[in-house]
Amino acid sequence: MNSKQRILTALKGDQPDRVPIFELYINEVSIVRLAKLLAGGGIAVQVERDRFGEERPEILDLYCSVVEALELDATCWNFSIGLEVIGPDLGRDKYGTVYRLSEHGEPMPLEGPIQGPADLQGFDMVSKLEPDDFAGVQRVVEKGGEDKALFMSIQDPFKVSWRRRVSMQNLLMDYILDPPMVHALARIATAFDIAAIVMALQVGVDVIVVPGDLAGEQTTIMSPQHYREYIKPYHRELVDHAHRKGAPIVKHTDGNVWPILDDLLEVGFDGIHPIQPQCMDIGEVKAYVAGRACILGNIDCRDLLCFGTEEEVERSVKETIEEAASGGGYIISSSNSIHPGCKPQNYVAMVRAAHRYGVY
Repeated sequence: MNSKQRILTALKGDQPDRVPIFELYINEVSIVRLAKLLAGGGIAVQVERDRFGEERPEILDLYCSVVEALELDATCWNFSIGLEVIGPDLGRDKYGTVYRLSEHGEPMPLEGPIQGPADLQGFDMVSKLEPDDFAGVQRVVEKGGEDKALFMSIQDPFKVSWRRRVSMQNLLMDYILDPPMVHALARIATAFDIAAIVMALQVGVDVIVVPGDLAGEQTTIMSPQHYREYIKPYHRELVDHAHRKGAPIVKHTDGNVWPILDDLLEVGFDGIHPIQPQCMDIGEVKAYVAGRACILGNIDCRDLLCFGTEEEVERSVKETIEEAASGGGYIISSSNSIHPGCKPQNYVAMVRAAHRYGVY
């Protein structure tokens, strides 16, 4: 069984030959650190923290080399939103949102194109999508190889919406103050996501993953009723469209999603990522969703991969596989992403332990 078959089998809820290994995102700093660790030095690529724009080709190639060296079963990359520099630490995407570069090199929304209902008149995101936006994804698809499962990340309609409104708070206030604008913006965001899915599949992507947090560690960010009114119908459209095209689709959200887990299953997501260990027990989740969805994730990247020992990481991987892998329908990954706070040695220990203990 090759990597793609392994991932697709697990996403169907079935049991592959071993637990597949996936990572939603490995950021530039971590890619370079991992490449240097795995190669024993000799990597000339330098990290550029203070820049907007898309990842350089050398970073994409280095990412693919890390995936190959670690024998991960999948790649995952984002398409371009056309970020351009407009001032010191400032950038604007081609959809009109202005960002400030954080100290960690993360673009944070500062201004948005939708200040009120009048701004929705003629606002169109689909027409701005271009084949060149998927050039980085296509490079990863080609470098990753036919035997890897190729994921692409497409922001949740909820996240697309709040980034046009600048902040999540603004959109959540709209739930009370202006429901028609919420639905109108969600309609635009969903059309954009569907168009992006079509273009992703055209460049060879196998699986769609939809990031956009819906919960904190205590409960959901919005009430379950508001999720069902303002987000669930648009999730259903994305899932139905992906399935009509023959592609599995995975929902990423951090936090405690127990209050809406039945809704996510009813919508038809093939997988739920990442089952955050601080607030969701992966054994309980696996028992609850078995036969209805695959679960992905759960290896703690907030504390364990940052501050733990390699031995503690190995023990956590072993225990997680024992709790979640039985019968299939489980893909191991971190509990969010491999960010600059993660020790590269710990991530390597995690992956090697997954290979060691993940055989059925």
